[in-house]
Amino acid sequence: MQYKCRVEVIDKKLFPDLQGRYLADPQSGVCPFYSIGDVTVFERYGGEDTFWTQAKGRHCSEAWDCISRYIYTALQGGAVMRGWTNDERLMIACCNDGTRPVVFKIERQDYKVVKISGMKCDGCASKAKAALEAVPKVLRVDVRLDKGWAEVFCRREDAPSDEALTTAVERAGFAVQGID
Repeated sequence: MQYKCRVEVIDKKLFPDLQGRYLADPQSGVCPFYSIGDVTVFERYGGEDTFWTQAKGRHCSEAWDCISRYIYTALQGGAVMRGWTNDERLMIACCNDGTRPVVFKIERQDYKVVKISGMKCDGCASKAKAALEAVPKVLRVDVRLDKGWAEVFCRREDAPSDEALTTAVERAGFAVQGID
């Protein structure tokens, strides 16, 4: 099983009374760095490690201080917040700015990497994707034609078997070189 971490800005708040009382610029307003709906996906697989590269220039230091520990935990496959949220793969957190906090949804995404040989074009990728999406318990499939694999998203505790994934790919006319 592999893991990604999806971070989405879900809200921004503003406390103008606090800005008026405490800030050098009492009219500084809402956080200019983020917009609601901004999404960053972090991953560590296949020679890619975006934990630091995605953070650089994309997250301010106040936010990074607050969310990086959850992102790191998710990338290791850990429970982002066991017992606090109704789904251990999920955390809601905000940055340290007390006058204009940004609220983030941090979600661990569980997936298997199915290495497929024989995919040569977008049509092949579509065929492999459809075959894998038809397997029970698969939530989503992203085919990485440039890498020669498909990312099969599922819940870790309810993941489809490697055999089921292999059978689906073979029925579509391709071969599986391995599953991570």
